Amino acid sequence: MDHYKVLGVSNNASKEEIKRAFRDLAMQFHPDKHSQSSKHLRDSATIKFKQISESYDTLIDDRKRADYNFKTKHNRYDTYNNNSYHHYNTYNNSRSSYGYGYSRHGYARRGGNFSARFEMGLRFLTTRSFLLNATFFGVLLGGMFVVEAGGKALWKMHNPGKSFEEAMDSVEKAKALKDDSY
Repeated sequence: MDHYKVLGVSNNASKEEIKRAFRDLAMQFHPDKHSQSSKHLRDSATIKFKQISESYDTLIDDRKRADYNFKTKHNRYDTYNNNSYHHYNTYNNSRSSYGYGYSRHGYARRGGNFSARFEMGLRFLTTRSFLLNATFFGVLLGGMFVVEAGGKALWKMHNPGKSFEEAMDSVEKAKALKDDSY
């Protein structure tokens, strides 16, 4: 279902145009307006009203609209050598492919493949879960840096003039002397 066609607006319609089209169509197809109509007319109006409502919900929300636009833009025909290339599925006699981005000859060559991958990567990088995980990782990394720097500062404060390696060598020597005395 093409949400733009259902509401009768263009792909670059503003929110005001979408709201206006929804109001006009909702008034025309609202089930309460057809309560006295025949059952067939009532049912078709109800179905049309549900389609109008779904289209409005999708197109009025910026995130849902961007997701819908992305899916419909990149859900077009696979191309092979810049020609439309499909195989026909004998089971249901419809065009299909072997999964996202694959054709009979391996990975399908697409004209806008780089932009599609870039867009998908950008969408992944801006998801809430990715941003939360990246923030958590940054906090952990920063904490490790602070602990390491603090440990070095404490060592220098309590052991002036001696490096950690020198101190470890003297500890090893002391252990060896202690073991020899037994």
